[in-house]
Amino acid sequence: MTPATPRTLTDTAVDTASVIELLERGRTLATPMLRAAVARLAPPMDSVAAYHFGWIDAQGNPARGDGGKAVRPALALLSAEAAGAEPATGVPGAVAVELVHNFSLLHDDLMDGDEQRRHRDTVWKVHGPAQAILVGDALFALAGEVLLELGTAEAARATRRLTVATRKLIDGQAQDISYEHREKVTVAECLEMEGNKTGALLACATSIGAVLGGADEATADALEAYGHHLGLAFQAVDDLLGIWGDPSATGKLPWSDLRQRKKSLPVVAALAGGGPAAERLGELLAADAAKSQREFEDFSEEEFATRAGLIEEAGGREWTSQEARRRHATALAALDGVDMPDRVREQFAALADFVVVREG
Repeated sequence: MTPATPRTLTDTAVDTASVIELLERGRTLATPMLRAAVARLAPPMDSVAAYHFGWIDAQGNPARGDGGKAVRPALALLSAEAAGAEPATGVPGAVAVELVHNFSLLHDDLMDGDEQRRHRDTVWKVHGPAQAILVGDALFALAGEVLLELGTAEAARATRRLTVATRKLIDGQAQDISYEHREKVTVAECLEMEGNKTGALLACATSIGAVLGGADEATADALEAYGHHLGLAFQAVDDLLGIWGDPSATGKLPWSDLRQRKKSLPVVAALAGGGPAAERLGELLAADAAKSQREFEDFSEEEFATRAGLIEEAGGREWTSQEARRRHATALAALDGVDMPDRVREQFAALADFVVVREG
């Protein structure tokens, strides 16, 4: 086959309407099975999970909360089509990936001390740390159930990929936590951590539908490469939003990642850039690391703004923005080795564009 003509993000405007349609399709097809899986949980875990997914409010009343972008379910259904299967073939994979993703969110919010997600209180804040841990564990277990109940060879292959991705995701979270209190983290270490924490599950989402649809390993691996690099692009944008994002769009506090002392890409790239701004930033961050969390939480907005300004002056913001675009281009190039309908290829490209150009 002839490889697709290389394109970059600037070649075309982001087709927002097409992407929203894809995301809604993923959400619509996956939600019934997702709700059925959550309904298996013993009380009160079922209602705690329902609150997390935005199906009920803190009082147990039905709600139409923001359940997230549903990028992973959309990718799982699209990958099934890339293998020549119907989108519905990818639904169990979409649900399994979404369960693992939300397992990680429940635990991450607790470990990071985040009190807000999707513009409302997090589970641990409403229902307590113990429920956040238990429900996260339960969602992880449900993911395997959903796939293995299919009882096919393809389901076993899909489960193996999901299990590996989950292990990498946990590796990434452990790396992320350890980096918060390290004075120096290299760009390579940061990219490895983000490839594990974000890239692994997006990579799995992009291959799992194809695997369930009977795709060979080479096709699944190529789709997984697209998802891996897309995940790195996604995380690079997330890192930018974690410092400079509009709280009304992100649902988090201003300077969110700086408040958590995260060694995110803009920070690490700025420190690696050298120069007066990088040196001053390094001095401030070294002093921050020695402070207790209580002392750190007492910082004024101006102190966080100063650190954000130094990161930008040292080039961290621009480097991260360019890295998102580099990974975007690499993700699209990975699809050249997959024989798929042009319509499906265009939708993969539209999703990649959407991931890199977003505000929350």
